[in-house]
Amino acid sequence: MTARIIDGKTIAAGLRARVAEEVARVRRDHDLTPGLAVVLVGNDPASEVYVRNKHSQTQAAGMASFEHRLPADVAQDDLLALIAKLNRDPSVHGILVQLPLPKSISTEIVVNAIDPAKDVDGLHPKNAGRLAGGFAALAPCTPLGCIILTKSVQPSLEGMNAIVIGRSNLVGRPLLQLLLNENATVTIAHSRSRDLPRLCAQADLVYAAVGKPEMVRGDWVKKGATVIDVGINRLPSADGKTRLVGDVAFGEVSQVAGAITPVPGGVGQMTVACLLVNTLRAACAIAGLPKPGV
Repeated sequence: MTARIIDGKTIAAGLRARVAEEVARVRRDHDLTPGLAVVLVGNDPASEVYVRNKHSQTQAAGMASFEHRLPADVAQDDLLALIAKLNRDPSVHGILVQLPLPKSISTEIVVNAIDPAKDVDGLHPKNAGRLAGGFAALAPCTPLGCIILTKSVQPSLEGMNAIVIGRSNLVGRPLLQLLLNENATVTIAHSRSRDLPRLCAQADLVYAAVGKPEMVRGDWVKKGATVIDVGINRLPSADGKTRLVGDVAFGEVSQVAGAITPVPGGVGQMTVACLLVNTLRAACAIAGLPKPGV
């Protein structure tokens, strides 16, 4: 292996520590305790784990954590009524509705109902539009984490060629905008892109967020490139259990890349840490305070 391993666990821990310091400062200086409300509909096992992690890390950062658990068959109007209540609650500065939602509920309607100022998932059309326009906005947490991980290796992304594989609203599209804000030159690729290996081979920065296990191979990657693997896929292992792999063939790519994130231990560690960043920023913005130093 020649690539430097980008340690998402350590970087996320450092970010959470800086958030906790800022939270303590705004509590001391402004009597403000940032509050995050997480809404979980149903009992999806993966979502349960994510919500527990968010709750514990929110409390560890000194913030107020509010959990709302609703049954899978909850009426959409009841969920919207809860969101309206949270929008009005002055102790809540961030609202996150855990996705995916049951098929009986419109994700678009639910996301649109969240106050954009409290939209710490960065999915409301107002935040997406502001981000696309190059204006200040709450950005989705995973792309934000991708930028932080990249800059741990490349402090300036200006002029670098980047490729984003995947065009989802949660990762690919907002990551494109964040990279443009860093003055990178960006290609966004997807399932209908022609000659994807050739496109990848031209990139200094490769972001794999397509949801296909180990799709990006070693001969796709330019020597010395920085590779950020957003994928989380479960494959069967020899012992009959499952193993986690990313969208990048780690063993191959780590022989040619300059730096690479592992799965697990890479991007996934950053998502909740960046959720805390967004909640702190939202709280300060709502209270009319300067943007915090994280």
